[in-house]
Amino acid sequence: MVYQREIALHGYGRGIHLITNDILSVLPPLPEQGLLHLFICHTSAALAVNENADPDVRHDLEAFLDRCVREREAYYRHTEEGDDDMPAHIKAVLTGPSVTLPISDGRLNIGRWQGIYLCEFRNTRQTRRIIATLLS
Repeated sequence: MVYQREIALHGYGRGIHLITNDILSVLPPLPEQGLLHLFICHTSAALAVNENADPDVRHDLEAFLDRCVREREAYYRHTEEGDDDMPAHIKAVLTGPSVTLPISDGRLNIGRWQGIYLCEFRNTRQTRRIIATLLS
């Protein structure tokens, strides 16, 4: 069986945000076994799975990406949408638009310390659309 739903995430500003509960709270009960595929419909934000306990991990990931992909580089040609836009596109390519997670015994079968992240790379708060597809 396939279930699909669009999820709108509101109010997240720039940063790496733990959204596991936001996602699970709007889905029906998970099947006994299956997959949850999440795809973000944007080119300046991304999804990832990583450490869910210590918020310093999210801070450090953002700091690393900001250092690797700086704003206002002279070689950027795509600059009309603000200093944060082209770096956001690059960071989204590096981190990716989707994650696929296993479901076992009616729950996400991820590591004890893993969670789903929204990686928001734009400075202004955006509404982000995620397509959630449950396969059982």
